[in-house]
Amino acid sequence: MDKPPWWAAGVDLNKPSSARVYDVHLGGSHNFEVDREVAEAASRLMPTLPAVLRANRSFLRRAVRYLAGQGITQFLDLGSGIPTVGNVHEIAQRENPECRIVYVDNDLIAVAHSRSLLEGNDRAEAVRADLRHPDEVLGHPDVAAMLDLRQPIAVLMFAVLHFVADEDEPAAIVGRYVEAIAPGSYVAISHACNDHVDESTLQAAELYSRRIGGFHMRPAERIAEFFAGLSLVEPGLVDLTEWRPDSPEQQPRDEKLWTGPGGVGRKP
Repeated sequence: MDKPPWWAAGVDLNKPSSARVYDVHLGGSHNFEVDREVAEAASRLMPTLPAVLRANRSFLRRAVRYLAGQGITQFLDLGSGIPTVGNVHEIAQRENPECRIVYVDNDLIAVAHSRSLLEGNDRAEAVRADLRHPDEVLGHPDVAAMLDLRQPIAVLMFAVLHFVADEDEPAAIVGRYVEAIAPGSYVAISHACNDHVDESTLQAAELYSRRIGGFHMRPAERIAEFFAGLSLVEPGLVDLTEWRPDSPEQQPRDEKLWTGPGGVGRKP
């Protein structure tokens, strides 16, 4: 096949990736047939899935605006995925051009496309690394060159920790990032939740887990544990659409869109 301009050497065309499947749901074009097959199958099982993922991007935008408004000028976006409209650097640097951003992902195409998008922006960088290894991420030379961990920083983990298995101890991973960042820093998290979901949603999650390689929905009380040592910003850990909305979310008249929880915590 003819390789697209955003091609990255080493990509396995036979294996879907979470970043590229997410890109499909958001209407992006940086994906392959295998990714589209998984996205379409999941949407058949859970027709609200694209709306849930759009709500997650909306939460990201609101959270980044809030953080920039609090004077945060450094952002570490873990599991950043493939760039789409309303990226962290666009939002943060619109609020304050001095903001510095590092995107971290282990998907080859996500990193390659991010680097292409960031050409000419000397205050943003993309690195390929695994968020499950905080010391390697924080010690990466490009991270160290862009971000000063002695100063407040925002660590972003949007829709990514549900790809971390229990045996990898996601709460301990978050805790290591919290330990490493300066007082006055923030951590923002959204996560797939298995409270109040129907059988078709569980089937969609099982499909993701089987095809992508691990998808771990968790109850809200487990997700709350990721904020240990942090003070939750109001309104706390809530449905994504309820976290400081710009305007009332448009929901079906007879059904609330359940998106799962999100929150922002501040390190005292």
